[in-house]
Amino acid sequence: MSTYTLKKLDFDLLDYIFEMGDGYILDFSNQTYSEFFNDELGINIDADRFCDIGTSKGKRLRSYLKQSETKDVLRVLTSLWGYRETKRKRASINEEKPELVSEFNDLLVRLGGKAPANNRKSSFVPHDETFDESTAKELLDSLMELAAMDPQPRGYAFESFLKKLFDVNGMSGRASFRLLGEQIDGSFELDGETYLLEAKWTNLPVNAADLRSFNAKVQDKAAWSRGLFVSNSGFTEEGLHAFGRGNSLVCMDGLDLSEMLIRKIGFKSVLSKKVRRAAETGKPFVRLRDLI
Repeated sequence: MSTYTLKKLDFDLLDYIFEMGDGYILDFSNQTYSEFFNDELGINIDADRFCDIGTSKGKRLRSYLKQSETKDVLRVLTSLWGYRETKRKRASINEEKPELVSEFNDLLVRLGGKAPANNRKSSFVPHDETFDESTAKELLDSLMELAAMDPQPRGYAFESFLKKLFDVNGMSGRASFRLLGEQIDGSFELDGETYLLEAKWTNLPVNAADLRSFNAKVQDKAAWSRGLFVSNSGFTEEGLHAFGRGNSLVCMDGLDLSEMLIRKIGFKSVLSKKVRRAAETGKPFVRLRDLI
C-alpha cells in the first residue's frame, strides 16, 4: 500500500471534486453527513479530534484525511466518489468537471488504489449466486417456524431472520436501529447501494399508507439510499396502485422468500432482478415467479 501524503494541490482538487471549499460537501446535511460516515465507513466524523481546524463538514473531512493512514484516506475518497457518481447519474447530469476527473483518478492511483472505470457499471448488476442445500433448508425451516410465534416476538424474529439472510449472502446486514423520531428495521448493501429495510409480518396485506410512510423515511435520508419493504402477507393491489410508480422502494412478500429458498436462488440474484424490473417498469412489486 502506498504511503503517499496528501499535498495542498491535492486538497485544492478535492475542493472542486467534492465541493469542500464552501464547507458543504456535495449535498449532505449535517445529519446525512454523519450517517454516511457512520453507516458506510464506520467513522465518527463528529469526533472532537476531527474538529481541530474547524467544525464545518469540509474542515472535518480535511482533518480526517490529514490524520489518517493512506489506506483509510483511499477508502473515504473512493466512497465519496461513489456517492457523487450515483447522485449524478440518477439525476442524468453530465459530468461538469471532466478535466478534474482524470486528476482525481491519478490521485487514487498515487494512494495505491485504482481509478474508477470511465463507464461505471450500472447499479442493476446481474447476480447468479445460489444457496447451498443445507443453508437453504435451514433458512426455510426458520421461516416456517415464525408462523407459529406470537405477533410481537415474531416481528423481532422476522427482522433477525432477514439479517441472517443478508449476512449469508455477504450483504453487510445491520440489525434494527433507531434514528431520532423513527425506527428502521435494518439495512444492507448491494452493489454499492445502501438499502434501508422495513419488515412486516401481519395478518393483512400492506396498504398504500404503509408504503408511503416507509418511502418518506428513505427519501428523507440521502440520494444513495433505497428501500426494501418485505411483507410476509404481501401488498394490496389497491395500495400498490395508489402508491404509484417511480419511487425508491422494492417490495418482496412471503411467497417470494419461500420460492427463493425452495429454488435455492441467491438473495442477491432475486433482488437484482426486482431492482431491474422496477427500473424498467416503475413497479415496486413484481413477484419472483414472474421474474424467473
